[in-house]
Amino acid sequence: MYQLAIFDLDGTLVNSIADLGGTANRLLEQRGLPTHPLDAYYRFVGNGVHKLCERCLPADTQADEVERFFAAFNEDYSRHCLDKTAPYAGIPEVLEQLRSAGVHIAVASNKTQPFVEKIVKHYFGENGFDQILGSSDSRPKKPSPEIISVILENAGMTPEQAVMIGDSNVDIRTAKNAGVHSIGCTWGFRGRDELAEAGADDLAEKPEDLLKFTLM
Repeated sequence: MYQLAIFDLDGTLVNSIADLGGTANRLLEQRGLPTHPLDAYYRFVGNGVHKLCERCLPADTQADEVERFFAAFNEDYSRHCLDKTAPYAGIPEVLEQLRSAGVHIAVASNKTQPFVEKIVKHYFGENGFDQILGSSDSRPKKPSPEIISVILENAGMTPEQAVMIGDSNVDIRTAKNAGVHSIGCTWGFRGRDELAEAGADDLAEKPEDLLKFTLM
């Protein structure tokens, strides 16, 4: 049994693609730029909001315009990040069972910290997670292992006691870099093939499978 379960947010705990893509498409449309089908945003997300902005803008966009778009995205998304986002079916029950089993649970996301806190606390309660960590200027984003190191230190645990749960190769690479067990969530944004290719230790087809792999 693992003592610490570390979850990615987008594509793992919640389906947020409609709000992420909706914000980006609104801003693109306002600027007279091509928009994208929502499915395209499954490939744009995963490395933080700034990278999402870079990916959805035309390739020849100047750096200063990327920064203006990034600032506008943060402002718009702050008003709309809860519009259509929702937990995946079964996730709240899984979290409750982990808590009941005494497992320390944490969030490790490349999304900006205020957005991570807002979404997590709205859907899972003020005290639903023991730790909530988003991106920070003080450390590199995943797949750097530093966010995992901070969570481990705060929990007083070793890598061997922890598991990283996520839906993309970024999460699996983060787990490997941190020396923790990895579980890929096939219901998320990237799918089974990417997770298997990245070398996920286990693949969960549905949220309930997380209990089998975490509480074994």
